[in-house]
Formats: sequence, C-alpha cells, structure tokens
Amino acid sequence: MKIGNSECIRAMDKYCIENLGIPSMVLMENAALKVIENLDLNKFNSFTVICGSGNNGGDGLAVARHLYALGKKIDVFLLGFNRLSEDCKNNFTILKNMGIHVNLISSTEDLGSLRQSVSKSDVTIDAIFGTGLKRDVSGIYDLTITVINENSNYVLAIDIASGVNSDSGKIMGNSIKANKTVSFVVYKMGFLNYEAHNMSGEIVVENIGMTKSVIDKFCDNTYMLDEEYIKSRMKKRSAYAHKGEYGRATIVAGSKGFSGAATITTNAVVRSGSGLVTLCTYGEIQDIVASKLLEAMTADIENEESIKILSNSSVIAIGPGMGNTKRTYEVLKNVVHKTKCPMVIDADAINVLSQNKELLSKLKNRAVLTPHLGEMSRLCGLNIEEIKINRIKVAKSFAKENNIVVLLKGYNTIITDGESIFINPTGNSSMANGGMGDTLTGIIASLIAQGYEVLHATCIAAFIHGYIGDKLSNDMFIVNASHIIESLPTFIKDFF
Repeated sequence: MKIGNSECIRAMDKYCIENLGIPSMVLMENAALKVIENLDLNKFNSFTVICGSGNNGGDGLAVARHLYALGKKIDVFLLGFNRLSEDCKNNFTILKNMGIHVNLISSTEDLGSLRQSVSKSDVTIDAIFGTGLKRDVSGIYDLTITVINENSNYVLAIDIASGVNSDSGKIMGNSIKANKTVSFVVYKMGFLNYEAHNMSGEIVVENIGMTKSVIDKFCDNTYMLDEEYIKSRMKKRSAYAHKGEYGRATIVAGSKGFSGAATITTNAVVRSGSGLVTLCTYGEIQDIVASKLLEAMTADIENEESIKILSNSSVIAIGPGMGNTKRTYEVLKNVVHKTKCPMVIDADAINVLSQNKELLSKLKNRAVLTPHLGEMSRLCGLNIEEIKINRIKVAKSFAKENNIVVLLKGYNTIITDGESIFINPTGNSSMANGGMGDTLTGIIASLIAQGYEVLHATCIAAFIHGYIGDKLSNDMFIVNASHIIESLPTFIKDFF
C-alpha cells in the first residue's frame, strides 16, 4: 500500500479529473460509498454528520444522503456555509432538494443542538477538514471539535481526523479523536506520527476508483507493508529441495553473561527455515550455548575453523550479546574484511561500528543494519529527539549515503535502502521485552540465506515478526522471544 502526502493526493485528483475525465462528483460519490461500507449498519441506526465547507464536507453530505436513503436517522450540521466548494455546494443542494434539513453552525449558540445530537446518536461522522488543513484550528471550529470529542459515543472520521496535518501528523491546535478513520487511495504520511495515529483510531484505506498507474505516477516509493505484499514475495518450497538449497546461515553472537542472545538469534534462524545453521561464539561459552541448541552447530569464533565457516556462509548475522568491546571490534573487522556475503548487523556490532565507521565502506550493497533510536543516534550523530521527528528522512539518508539497508526499530518500523521506503505496522507493546531484536535479526538472516533479496527479506521478516506478536497477544498479556520463535513455522504458513 502506497503512502502519500497532500501534494500527491491533489495531483492524483487533478489528473483523474482533467486528464482521465472522471468528474470530481464521481470521486466524491465513490468516497461516500466506501464510508458506508465501513459502517456497521446492523448495529448503528442514528448518525450525526458534521461537515466543513470543502470537499471533505462534500463527502460528508454525500454520506448523509446515502444513510437517509437507507432509512437511517440522520442529523446534518454544516460549518462555513458562505464559502462552500463547488462539489460541497452541489451535495448541499441535493440534500435540500430531498427535503433534508441541514443545521448551520456559525456561533456558539448553535453548539447546543450539536451537543444534544451527538450525545444521542450512535455514530458521529467527522467531515470538517480533509488533507488540506495547514493552519491551527480556532474559533467555532475548535469549539465544535471539543463538543464532538466530549459528547460522542463513536466517531468515524472521513479521510483524516479533522485537526490533524496529513503530512506531518501534527495536531493543529485541536483534533477530532476518532474510533475509526476511513481514508482514501493512499495511507497518509501523517498517520505515521504517534500522536496523529492515536487520534485516528482504526485506519482503513479504500480506493475510490484510481488505478495503480495513477497512484504510481504521483506517489513516490513509500509503502505500508501489508499481508498482500508479503504473500506476493514468499517463495514456495519445491517438493524436491534439500537443506543445501536453503542456505548456510552463520550467527556471530554471545559473550559471557549474554549467551541467551546467541541462543535466541540462532533458534530464530533455524525456525524460520534456513537449511544449515552455525553459531560462532566465544570459546568460553561455546559449551553452554551448544547444550541449548538441537538443530544448529557451534564453533569458536576465535578459532581458525570459523574462518572457513564464515567464508562458506550465505549470510552472517553479527552482534547480539557480544558486548561493546575491543574484542567485538576485532571480530567484526575480521568478518567484514574476510567475507563477501550479505550481513545482518545488530546490537553491539552496531555500537562498535558507530565508533569505527570506516568499516561501512566494506559493507556496501550487502548489509542490513537494525538500530533502535539510541543506536541510530550513535551511528549518525543526531540526538534521539531529532531522529524521532525525522525518522524516515534520517533512515533514508543514512541508507543512501552508505549503500546499505536500514531497519530503524520502533512503532511503525522503517525499512529503507535509500531509494524505497517501507513502513511495518505490525507488532505491539506486549512484545516490549528482551530478546525481540535478536529474534528479528535471526528471521532476517534466515530469509536471506534462503535466497530472498536483502531488502525484501528485511521487510518480510519485520512484518512476520510483528504479525506473530499481534496474533499471540490476543490471548497473552506478554509475548516473549521464545513464544515468537516457537510459533514461526506455524504462522509463516499463513503467507502461502
């Protein structure tokens, strides 16, 4: 699913109207019908529809008409009557011709009837502001939004919650707090903002008649990952395949006191389907981790035998539990200089790399870095708050500059190779515990070993990792790394 900003949305609308000849009223009608499809009409019977003067308001007026035609009880309110857009005015006229009364809101005296209506209605439909909002909400609009938020039983926002900037996700003074948002054509860039997402409720994106070619023409390579994308990339296994065809994955991980990270990463590689798996770790913990691994081999990373293992690898995952030490740096430097296969660099390997950035030149076109915000800060030299505000820009810039893939962890994880950007929506706070990053590293490495292209392997791994957490958290308060690992073979099958 493409992610777009207000500029590309305006361009698509204009192209469809002026070049393809699709009347704007047809697009508005399609939008209204999609909203109707997203209402539980068996459960809800009374609706208050609050409309602004622009095309978002026109959508709302069209929705009100369809609800009326379906025999539902409706109250319609309109702000900004003196400056209606052409299509909004057309839909207002249609309601008038049908004998549907529209309540005009122009002063605080008009808010009493609105308050009474929304408190009695099953659903409040927000159609005040759309994607064009650029200034702070004030005056009667601010008061109207407050009345809606304080008195509604259930709120559905059309396209975007009124008061949210569709590009930045910034709350423009005041905003509708919706239970559900029915958005159109593309996932709005602003939804990626934590605060905006909190005001949007469940987000559903519906197409209103725009073709893929139109969307691709005006929206850049920024995508929201979904099940359709993952299914389209998964490779079915041949009935005649053997373990050698699913790659040799090597994990370099663990240190004294941190053997669990090595075990978790290795088991994640195994359970995700890699053919042959070897854990290279420090000699002092080799016996400890070997006793915990049934399907994987082990080797001493500082022994000569490990060089051959690393050289024959399809992929190397390095970093979990190694410690931010000179010893880790020596191992990382050795692996980077003596191998040519793809690498997944995580945890302490990232911390070491941030202090020895000359190694990045040896990782071009073959590395995935999986930093959290703190690690990203150390890598790029920006403070965490700067990164939070510009996560996509920072991740894309670093990936492009170093010719690598970056997976920037966090809510709505960002994955980019510096050209295309993918946002992963799966995962939840029940997974906020130790070992989750190690598990993700293992899944990425396993998929690369099996022949998936590095960027796509990273996207698939991130989505499946969070998807399993989402499924398990329906019945579990906390989901641990071991739960994810145990469930990998079962839930991966969902994508075939």
